[in-house]
Formats: sequence, structure tokens, C-alpha cells
Amino acid sequence: MNAEKLRDLQIAPGEKRRPQRPFWTILIAVAALTIIAALMARPWDREESRVVKKDAQQLAASSSSAPPAAPSPPSAAPETTGGSVLTVSGYIINRERIEISPRFLGVVKWIGVKKGDPVTNGQVVVLLDDAEYQARVNEAIGRRENARATAAQAELDFARVSELLKTDIESKKSFDDARLQVDGSRAALKASEGAYELAQTYLDWCTIRSPIDGVVLEKLVDPNELVVPQSFGGGRGPSTALIAVADPKDLQVEIDVNEADLSKISLSQKCRVSPEAYPDKNYEGVVVEIAPEADRAKGTLQIKVQILKPDRFLTPQLSAKVEFLK
Repeated sequence: MNAEKLRDLQIAPGEKRRPQRPFWTILIAVAALTIIAALMARPWDREESRVVKKDAQQLAASSSSAPPAAPSPPSAAPETTGGSVLTVSGYIINRERIEISPRFLGVVKWIGVKKGDPVTNGQVVVLLDDAEYQARVNEAIGRRENARATAAQAELDFARVSELLKTDIESKKSFDDARLQVDGSRAALKASEGAYELAQTYLDWCTIRSPIDGVVLEKLVDPNELVVPQSFGGGRGPSTALIAVADPKDLQVEIDVNEADLSKISLSQKCRVSPEAYPDKNYEGVVVEIAPEADRAKGTLQIKVQILKPDRFLTPQLSAKVEFLK
């Protein structure tokens, strides 16, 4: 009974072999799909080649129709713009800043200018209290007149003694005394005239005038202030100036040049000045001063460039660019 059941469960040898047709069917399908994909990819490659070729033809046509470009300069030695060899920034300054100070201790009675006012050479800008010096002048005038009268009296006495000496009425001693009296009175007259001139000079110094045509940079005092004649000028020490003036048509650019660039600069070298506030404006300049001593801490040397034709656009203490030309 059991043997019959085992025989029923056994598989016949012919049925154990798996059919091979589905495997070959799958292989053929994969190959077909690969061929179809290859055929579909080739037309896109040809289209891309045609686009690239078309673009190249258009570029060649445009290049042939455009004018030939100018050859670029060799990169080894480029030429600087405008023929400049060096460009440095500095500050516009007045060539001369004049601080007007009193010649003696005094009190300001009147000041007739303010900051920014134009002044002319010889214009009265400040008056000091002159009451004391007017009194000294009057005193000197009185002494001078007295000396003149004394001198005149001495000359008359001398003339009389000279006449009497001829008639032997007066002695030789009287004649000598009269002559010495004349000499003394003349000397006293000269001294009194000098005292008058000195008093008049001090009186004139109470009227302070501008020494140049220019502009008032600063008004440093007000009326009724006490001033003293102590001034060393500019920023070099104590200053008790009344006003500061400068010529706006006499301007320079002050710059500090690195020591490595000094070989490119020389006296009387032409320059081009451009204020930073107005970069479209250019002014002619020339090197007028090269400092005789360098700044060791900064490794620079101060250079001053004179602006030949300044105008109202140039303001002192503003920055400017200086191009040193070949």
C-alpha cells in the first residue's frame, strides 16, 4: 500500500525538464529593446551636431562682417593713462597763511571783517585802542616844539655874541658858550623829533591793515579783548593773532610720497591735479618743493605741487589726486 503511494508521488523523468522557450523569449525582447534605443539615440546626436555647426557658421559670418579689432598692447609693459608715472593723493593748502598779530599789548576796539570776507592789500581790518598812544604823540609834539624854540633862541644868542666879539665887547669864552648852546639845542630838537616819530609809529600800529589781497580764513578775536604780541606763525607754537588771511589764487597740493617712488619725481615736473570733490575737473600743476628731510617713521618725503590756474572749485584742506606726468 505504501509502495503504491510513493509511485504516485514520483515525477516522471520527462516532466522534470523545464521548458526553455520563456528564457529565449526574454533574451530576444531585451536585444530588440537595445537596438530600438540605439536607433532612437542617433537622430538626437545628429540634431545636436547640426545646431553646433549652424552656430559656428553664424559666428564666422559675423566675424567676417565686423571691422578688425585693434591689436592689444603687450602685457609685459602696459602704458599708463595720460602718460602719468605716479598717482598720489594729498591735500590742497594755501601757499602762505598769514596770521596778523599786534605789535604791542593792546585792546581791540573794532574789527571789520569776518571769516570768508575778501580783503585787499592795505585795507583796514582791525583797530586797537589808541588813546594812550595819541597822548604820547601829543606829548612828543609839545616837546618838539619846545626844542625848536630853544634852538631858535640859542641861534639868536650865538649871532649876537658873534657880532659883539668883533667889537671886543664880548670875550672869546662867551662866544664858545653860545656856540655850544646852539649845538645842544639842535641835538635836543632832533631827539624830540625822534620821540614824536616813535609815538606816531605806535599810533599807526593801532590801525592794522591786510598785507595781501586775499580772504579771511579765521577771525581769532572780538572787540574789547586784550591781545599781546606773541605769535610764532601757523601751527609752530603759541599764537595770539587777530585774523588769518591767505590768497585763494595761490594754492598748492601737499602730499607725502613713499621713498620707493622718489625716483619718479623731480623739481619743475608737470602734474595733473584732480580734486576728489570734482573728479571731472583737472588743473595743471608743477612740482615746486621737495622736502630736504624725510619722515623716517613713515618712510615718506613731503612734496608740494603748485596749482597754476586755481578757481573757486578748489578749497583748501580738501583732498586732491596728483598725477605726475612723464
